[in-house]
Amino acid sequence: MSEVLAVSALSRTFTQGSAKIDVLRGVDLTVASGEIVALLGASGSGKSTMLQAVGLLEGGYGGSIRLCGLEVAGEGSDGRTRLRREKLGFVYQFHHLLPDFSAIENVILPQLILGKTPDEARARAASLLTSLGLAERLDHKPSRLSGGEQQRVAVARALANRPALVLADEPTGNLDERTADIVLDEFIRLVREQGSAALIATHNERLAARMDRIVRLHDGVLD
Repeated sequence: MSEVLAVSALSRTFTQGSAKIDVLRGVDLTVASGEIVALLGASGSGKSTMLQAVGLLEGGYGGSIRLCGLEVAGEGSDGRTRLRREKLGFVYQFHHLLPDFSAIENVILPQLILGKTPDEARARAASLLTSLGLAERLDHKPSRLSGGEQQRVAVARALANRPALVLADEPTGNLDERTADIVLDEFIRLVREQGSAALIATHNERLAARMDRIVRLHDGVLD
């Protein structure tokens, strides 16, 4: 299998007053096409910082990030934006859906940004949401959806453009255990069906055990 993500010697330091805090201290990680990897670590271990770096959401890191064979450090702002749109999908603990748009419109929008026609985008959105059990909720705004339903919409939105890599930061952390299990099952099923890779940050050992591989972040390094 080809490498979707290759991280080498990734470091990130923050300054608070006169103190420097090394959050990431030389992280090495590869994720292969079709592989689902759990990034396990306690709160404050640097999981979110690592996902933000890999997701091209912030700069200031040291080391190398290669996404689908392309060295990210060589890309300017426009190139990084293009890579996020074309190669990455994101799921967060809090769904961050657009409140004034319906479920299907939330999934249509990122496809339109990438250049899909309205008909193509609507068909893809409806298919994803239906497969996630939301066929009767397509036109509902987030305020009319349960927490689990909102997170299903967020999963559909992340997968809408068939990204090479999906990054998920505690995607079920805001859900009760039963709903978390259902949403994670559906997420993993869809990721596998479309052949994407996924890096899923969690502190939940039980959920992590259901993925292909576990890597553990501790004191800024992978054990």
